[in-house]
Parts: sequence; structure tokens; C-alpha cells
Amino acid sequence: MNRGVPIPETVTLHVPFRIVKRGGRKEMQLPDGATQPRKTDNTLVKALARAFRWKRMLESGEFATIAELAEREGIASSYMTRVLRLTLLAPDIVEAILDGKQGPDVTLRKVLEPFPVEWAQQPAAIFLLKE
Repeated sequence: MNRGVPIPETVTLHVPFRIVKRGGRKEMQLPDGATQPRKTDNTLVKALARAFRWKRMLESGEFATIAELAEREGIASSYMTRVLRLTLLAPDIVEAILDGKQGPDVTLRKVLEPFPVEWAQQPAAIFLLKE
């Protein structure tokens, strides 16, 4: 280390970011253009897993109705039907969510809203996938 150069007593570092709510928790979001690490949204992944598990249980005949399965799971049948709709997502969207490549605005709340069942229309309608 060169002792001839004085070391400043205070260093100020400016890091632009904003705090956003995502999946019920607060998260830092970097400005546009900044590289953001890919991060899997565990809330979305858990919802997808539950949806496909419930679908399998209904198709196998283990439960006759959604109401019966919802009662066993201890949740409202209306919530279960919204989560079960996730099984209608296009495979590339499911893969993007599992890989953490979904857009920053894609949250569980957003995917539980009605969306087109046609796979070709889904990305343009609600899912802004990032590369």
C-alpha cells in the first residue's frame, strides 16, 4: 500500500434502487438497464406445484370435486379454482417462472387474475418475460 496518498475519512457510495412489494415482502429493485440476478419467486413456484398436485389428485379420482379437495386442504374452493387455473399456463411460461426468468411485475396476485387460455396470447396479455 502506498502510504504517500492520504486516505479519506469518509467515503460516500450512491446506489440507486427502490423498494417494491413482491409476494407480500419488500424487495430492492435496481433501475432499468442495471443487470439484475435471476431470482426464482418461491411463492409462484409453490403455487404452481400446488396447482399441478391438486390437478393430479382430482384426475386420479382421489377426490370427486374441488370443494371436497379444498375442504381437506383447509382452503376456500374459490381460491383453489384460481390456483388450479395455473395448470392452463403455457409450458414456456411455467418454465420461465421455475427458472426465475419471469418479468419483475409477475407476482402470484397477478397470475391469479384471469388470463387467456390460448398459449399464444398469454405472454402478450400478462407475462412480460425477460431474457
